[in-house]
This record gives sequence, C-alpha cells and structure tokens, in this order.
Amino acid sequence: MVHQLADFEKAAHEATVTEEQMRTALFGDHPIAYAHVAEVDGTAAAVAVWFVNFSTWDGVGGIYLEDLFVRPEFRRRGLARDLLVTLARECVQRGYSRLSWAVLNWNVNAIALYDGVGGLPMNDWTTYRVSGLNLTALAGEPVVDQP
Repeated sequence: MVHQLADFEKAAHEATVTEEQMRTALFGDHPIAYAHVAEVDGTAAAVAVWFVNFSTWDGVGGIYLEDLFVRPEFRRRGLARDLLVTLARECVQRGYSRLSWAVLNWNVNAIALYDGVGGLPMNDWTTYRVSGLNLTALAGEPVVDQP
C-alpha cells in the first residue's frame, strides 16, 4: 500500500522502500514505526503508519501520523476515520498530548475528513525537510553525484 500511496501522491519514483525495510521498521528488535491495518472481508483495505514524537512544551509523547491510505475500492466506508479514532485512542491511553500529521494541499477529500474530525491546520508553520544529497552535505559527508 505504501507504493500505491506514493502513486496516488504523484511521487511513485520517490518510494524506494522494500518489504524487508518495512518489516524491520515495524517488527524488528527496535521498531521505529507502527501501523494499523483495516481489513474488509479479509483484504487489507487501509493503513495508518505512525511513530512516536515528543512535545518539549507538554513534556510528553504524541503520535505523528506519517501515512494514512485507503485503497480506492474501499474509500467512502469510514475506514480512514476509524483509523484516526484508533490513533486518538492510542494517544489517550498512553497519556500523549497530540496526534499530528501533514496533508497535501490538493487532497481536498483528506482535508475534509481532517476538518470533520476536529483537526486544525497549523497555518503558522511551514514543514521543512532535508534529504538526499542535501542531507549528506549537511552531515559533512562527501557528496557523490549519482548518474
């Protein structure tokens, strides 16, 4: 489903993750991510992939929802909302103070869902990312151009 999500987000060429990498991240000796999968009649229909973050202001953890994806044939059944409810419950049960995520500006269906569950856009914040060659350069490592 990760590759289906990347295709939906018009970034299939950026998704290089392998099944083994996902297995290690989710089920290895030191998991760094978690996932909830919603099934319909035994078929994986939706997934929420998340990790724990930390609020220095609140002094407690939170959940950052990295990806929420519903396969097209299973949309409009409430699966995405159900997964958000599940993550909200995780937060409450663990004593976490927040559930946060990012959404692409053009994904109006997702934005409508997030507005509908009480999500608030953080308009004062701009998300930044450093990756690839820029990450390597920032780390002070030699940058090797790739063909």
